[in-house]
Amino acid sequence: MNFQKVISGFFFILAMTLNFGFFYGNPEVLAEHSKYELFAAIVVNLIATIMKFGDKTQVGAVLLATSLVADIQLIASASIWTISVYALGGLGLESSTAIISLSGGALLANITSVAIFVGDTLKSKR
Repeated sequence: MNFQKVISGFFFILAMTLNFGFFYGNPEVLAEHSKYELFAAIVVNLIATIMKFGDKTQVGAVLLATSLVADIQLIASASIWTISVYALGGLGLESSTAIISLSGGALLANITSVAIFVGDTLKSKR
């Protein structure tokens, strides 16, 4: 068993599940979406991104690209939340919808990353 693959897979899947946990719920009710879960999703996605830097293969490049997309979308989501609360005075429907939509895009990037990771693992020979 390759311990590096186990750790990588753990962070890829944890990033996806944390992102899903934040995304799941009514987009019009931001109280159903925890800011702490969004923060955890950002941190774990950044860790997963750092782990993908060492892979010099073509699959590694695609994995890094999907991870960077997820990072950008999650950071943009947190930025909109922060700007809405502290600069604009509160969260409106448009802000909360944008926050949840961006996390949905990040979720799709994470699902793509996990699918590629699983496919590459199944394709590799012992």
